[in-house]
Amino acid sequence: MNRPATAVFAALEALLAVGIGLGIPVIALTLMWAFQYGLQIDWLVFWRAAVDFWLAGHSVDLTFALSPESAAATGVSGAADPISITMAVLGFSALTVFLGARAGRAIGETAHRMVGIGSAVGAFAILSTVVTLTARHPQAMPSLWQGIVLPTLVYAVPVVVAAEVARRRRSEPADPVTGFVLRIVERIPGHARIVAAAGLRVGAASSLVVLAVSGLVVALLLLTHYAQIITLYESAHAGLLGGIALTLGQLALLPNAVVWAMSWFVGPGFALGTGSSISPLGTHVGPMPSVPFLGALPTSDLAFGFVGLVVPVVAAFVVTTLLRTRAERLLGRANDVVHRILIGVSAGVAGGLVLGLLAWAAAGSAGPGRLAHVGSAPLLVGGFAALEIAIPAVIAMVVTPPRFVGRADDDRDRAEGRSRASDAHESAVPTPATIAGGAGPDEQATDRIEGLTR
Repeated sequence: MNRPATAVFAALEALLAVGIGLGIPVIALTLMWAFQYGLQIDWLVFWRAAVDFWLAGHSVDLTFALSPESAAATGVSGAADPISITMAVLGFSALTVFLGARAGRAIGETAHRMVGIGSAVGAFAILSTVVTLTARHPQAMPSLWQGIVLPTLVYAVPVVVAAEVARRRRSEPADPVTGFVLRIVERIPGHARIVAAAGLRVGAASSLVVLAVSGLVVALLLLTHYAQIITLYESAHAGLLGGIALTLGQLALLPNAVVWAMSWFVGPGFALGTGSSISPLGTHVGPMPSVPFLGALPTSDLAFGFVGLVVPVVAAFVVTTLLRTRAERLLGRANDVVHRILIGVSAGVAGGLVLGLLAWAAAGSAGPGRLAHVGSAPLLVGGFAALEIAIPAVIAMVVTPPRFVGRADDDRDRAEGRSRASDAHESAVPTPATIAGGAGPDEQATDRIEGLTR
């Protein structure tokens, strides 16, 4: 494709990403407007609510102001004050990341990657700005600058990364911007780059394993607490369409639940309201919102709950053991204890940053009163995760099982033997200069050849 076609294609990818992410709540709320409310309410109310959901999914702060009658009807203390929503609904963010990676892979296949990336990110920023402006209302006010920047950032990062990965797989030359960045990276000493890359790989993989275990546990809790969830659905009296909208909202919150479970495995746990705490060392839960999937959460202390703390430790040790050989091969002659320890430490830093950022995104204010504190403490989660990944990673990098020691020694001996044999062979082969030279070198060359043939 030429440049104009690439720009149009990338802009359509951005339009598709915004359309899918925003279309899910718009369709659900429009059906409620048509069939449950009988078209009696202005549709713009439902449009703004859908946009608010989408913006909240990208960590945009929302400020609500309820009327005195509505605040009194909630029965929640502090409902009459301005309500701030700062917790991200991560389901929408995950969808945007997926669509951004998909667009980035397609853009990376074109001959004008920078044009495509610029067009995609620019179009998404324009659409996000327009959408945010249409949702601003005195009773529900999203942050304008966050509505422009944060969704665009969530979309731009996977677009750029996926496009670069596609370029590398095709072994194509880098564009000027990418080449400039790569030249800056190449100025970093080689061993430092190897240590940082290996640590990032180990830390990210360990974090992914912990999140996978957390997702499995959340799925098991939902299956084993099915009766409680159905009871909460019935008590909501939402009707068919209301139940569908409630289910879609809970699906968008499932990634938050997985991150909360990750915080539980790491150690600090999480809160569902001011004064509550759910962690391996103890559980204290007060009144919770009537969200059906919250019925799967434990409401009392778990016997041997502290055993869950071994999940990140075991994950880091196993992942480091599996990736250690490649890191040592890249280190080459610099494969010493210091560099291996640095890989383990950098893995802990990377894993702590990943899990701490996820905990930050899944935490914040979710409503008035005690709901102003929901989620986990990002600094605690990041710090605990860094220690729980770094320590086993360092041990796995430094301590080698006996069978690996023997195999490494054998490989080293064979390599040294091949090197000595090659040197002897090269020194034994006469050159034209030695053959045509004086008696001394000639006699020595003859003796070596006779010795080899003998």
